[in-house]
Amino acid sequence: MHVVVTDPDTLGPATRAVEDVVAAIDLACSRFRDDSELSRLQAGDGPHEGIVSPLLAQALATAIRAAELSDGAVDPTVGAAMRNAGYDVDFDAVPAEGAPLRLVLTPIPGWRRLRLYPASRRVEIDAGVEVDLGATAKALAADLAAQAALEVTHGAGVLVSLGGDVSVAGEPPDDGWNIQAAEDSRSEITRDGETIAIRAGGVATSSITVRRWRRGGVELHHIIDPATGLPASGPWRTVSVVAGTCVDANIAATAAVVRGAPAAAWLDGAGLPARLVDRSGRITRVGGWPAPRAQTS
Repeated sequence: MHVVVTDPDTLGPATRAVEDVVAAIDLACSRFRDDSELSRLQAGDGPHEGIVSPLLAQALATAIRAAELSDGAVDPTVGAAMRNAGYDVDFDAVPAEGAPLRLVLTPIPGWRRLRLYPASRRVEIDAGVEVDLGATAKALAADLAAQAALEVTHGAGVLVSLGGDVSVAGEPPDDGWNIQAAEDSRSEITRDGETIAIRAGGVATSSITVRRWRRGGVELHHIIDPATGLPASGPWRTVSVVAGTCVDANIAATAAVVRGAPAAAWLDGAGLPARLVDRSGRITRVGGWPAPRAQTS
């Protein structure tokens, strides 16, 4: 997690506001802790139903909207497929190497088997459906955290980055927020790294190069193709997108990895600035994503 502010005096309160949001999202949405609201909702054999908190309702609504906007490429009912691929605990505890797995090509249940009634916050999950909010909840947390931090910075600029999901709010620096493109959010920021500047909205990166593991010598990763129930096999190893919110950038980036080769034209047609890196390292920029400036000595 990174929190950056334009007024140094607000860093402490802004950081605490961000931490509060992240903790609340984790308690509501995590599938890796038994006491999370989502885990308790899905405990035991299905079907499952109940009235959920406003925060979990918002996270579920965001996931359903992602499925609608992406024509099902980003779908919250990938839980069982994710677990079957070996991602069944917090990623830091996932062994990098392991015994072979038996993976079967099976489409996931589909987001229409998850129903949310916003007025009452009632949720219904069909039997055999396991909801995983990992595709969108972190981006939602970034957007909510940036807004929460803005309230305590009194309008001063704030940037929140949660594992590469970036959201900004308030008055930006004079030259905008400079954000370096990278496949791993933990990469060191360098003077010659490819950098863009934004003044509002968010940036999200979806990548198969960081959250990956091997089973029986086969490399697997965490972005599931809903059509197969298996890790996406398209040409893109990393996709970064700029949008009006971090959530929308995240939806587009993840959908692009799943969509495969046609994603570049899809993003360009949607007018979304994007940077796509294929498995050989070749970079494609669309939608107005700027080419890197020539370096001068």
